[in-house]
Amino acid sequence: MSVPMDSQCFLCHLRRHVENARKLGDEETATAFARELMQLYIDAPVDAGSPWFGPGTSELYAKYYGLTGDRYLEEKQISNQFVLARMDAIRALVQSQPDPVYAGLQYAVLGNYIDFSALQGEVSFEKLDEMLKTGTSLALDRENYRRFCKDLENGRSLLYLTDNAGEIGFDRICAEEIHKKYPHIAITFCVRGGAANNDATREDADAVGVPFPVIDNGTCIAGTQLDMVNQETLAALQDSDVVLSKGQANVETMLGCGFNVYYAFLIKCQRFINLFNKPKLTPMFHRERTE
Repeated sequence: MSVPMDSQCFLCHLRRHVENARKLGDEETATAFARELMQLYIDAPVDAGSPWFGPGTSELYAKYYGLTGDRYLEEKQISNQFVLARMDAIRALVQSQPDPVYAGLQYAVLGNYIDFSALQGEVSFEKLDEMLKTGTSLALDRENYRRFCKDLENGRSLLYLTDNAGEIGFDRICAEEIHKKYPHIAITFCVRGGAANNDATREDADAVGVPFPVIDNGTCIAGTQLDMVNQETLAALQDSDVVLSKGQANVETMLGCGFNVYYAFLIKCQRFINLFNKPKLTPMFHRERTE
């Protein structure tokens, strides 16, 4: 019920965090940090996906470098401000399209680019501004979209699993268009329960003005780790007719779960390039169920 780490994932995870550690202090401390990080890999369940290691890695940053709290707070605030400044224009563009729900979904997927963890050192707001100009050209799986709309038409509730700060503003626009077309659908947003990379929390949902009920999953894991989320989130997953899941981390922690999940994300690492046989930054709209 997850996408477990493979050898490339371990190398990527180790490289990224050791490079960070070396920037934060001396070589001796970075080496001790790396040793404990590798021990974390050894002690982990064999089926653990990348998000599972988030809390343990954060503990090592606190132990060796005194970094506690939200290490990505500044990036999250900048991301929210960036999207808020463009939200009216994006909403107008989405509403001008023949199918505003599809257009809203395109921009929600495009917003998944704002990932300071998976795309460490690669996120550029200048590039994102250029991407926004061609957001309606993103090609999403039309058959899965048709099924998604049919499920919304026949269902009563949608659980929207968010991913990154900033991105959640695009999610708001997408959800608003869903609500307009399917007013009978009760929409609930689910955010992280605490600091997990630059993922959205309740504060980020408030920052972009999400107008729907918001719950948090009770964890500081960058994903929806089903054996760790709180009872409120688990009940929402079980009771929702449709789940719209944003970002790779939710795929890593939920793929194979059996719920009626539609995964919307950009491919951002070699593991997913191999898993879906698609190039980096390919927009994806993948359905959990195959019937």
